[in-house]
Amino acid sequence: MALMDAMRIDGRGGIALARVALPVPDEHDVLLRVSACGVCRTDLHIVDGELPPHRMSLVPGHEIVGRVVAAGKGARRFAEGTRVGVPWLAATCGVCRFCRAGRENLCERARFTGYDRDGGYAEYAAADERYCFALPANYDDSHAAPLLCAGLIGYRAYAMAGMRQDAGPLGLYGFGAAAHIIAQLALRQGRTVFAFTRPGDSASQRFARSLGVAWAGASDDTPPEKLGAAIIFAPAGELVQAALAASDRGASIVCAGIHMSDIPAMPYSLLWGERRLLSVANLTRRDGEEFFKLAEQYELHTMPRTYPLAQAAAALDDVRHGRIDGAAVLLPQAASSR
Repeated sequence: MALMDAMRIDGRGGIALARVALPVPDEHDVLLRVSACGVCRTDLHIVDGELPPHRMSLVPGHEIVGRVVAAGKGARRFAEGTRVGVPWLAATCGVCRFCRAGRENLCERARFTGYDRDGGYAEYAAADERYCFALPANYDDSHAAPLLCAGLIGYRAYAMAGMRQDAGPLGLYGFGAAAHIIAQLALRQGRTVFAFTRPGDSASQRFARSLGVAWAGASDDTPPEKLGAAIIFAPAGELVQAALAASDRGASIVCAGIHMSDIPAMPYSLLWGERRLLSVANLTRRDGEEFFKLAEQYELHTMPRTYPLAQAAAALDDVRHGRIDGAAVLLPQAASSR
């Protein structure tokens, strides 16, 4: 039996390097030699047990860039050697009321990469080719990896914000992997962007300004003008109240995470005025097709900080404590580039 190195959740609230069996591709699967895998906050929620476990001995990671080395009998989309990207959405049923309505992100029997299926914190990964993406050639592997969740989920949240051209600034709460990508996209599309960080996080505020945002401050600061929309990337429920208080009438507040702490009680007056509070769940393949066209057009800078596979726990801890400007990316085939 062929073996490979993988970082596996150990069942004790941590993650450890292990030798595991090389994946065997199912009928519609491609087997990928993983060249890069982004480290997402959702991985952290899974490792830390903030999301209920879907299986034991899981290999996390759902921002996978790899090259096809083998394929199942029914997999004909990608030739051997092709570079592909694997996102969070791993499979859907195709027949439930949500799938039939083009809302496969809400599929009742969806499966997810690095949660239901082993993910990319490994030398190799298998994925259903029908849910993989061709990647723009103008991104190398480490720069492409964050696009597969930080970019995709950020894009879905940005689209759901539904900003009119005459709306006020877009507020981004939590300026990490997703926000720094979507800030660039919004700026290139002519939007005004405000960045909100943890109080006292002057480094992240400087980083946001370096990308061209018009204003950066603490999440409890009053911005210079009312927001036309806001996206909350940080998993802190109290930011809902802060974003509503900072927003104009008719604004949409989009919660972009799969996990968030409880939203505190708040006066109805904050929501009144046709403000809308929305959440984002997963992604559709159409989101990916739209977003990667924009990513190719605008060439977004994803600012990866890279780690060898064995340092996945350190990468997760850096994400946990907000030590990274940009995105953390594992390079399973490299000794170290940090």
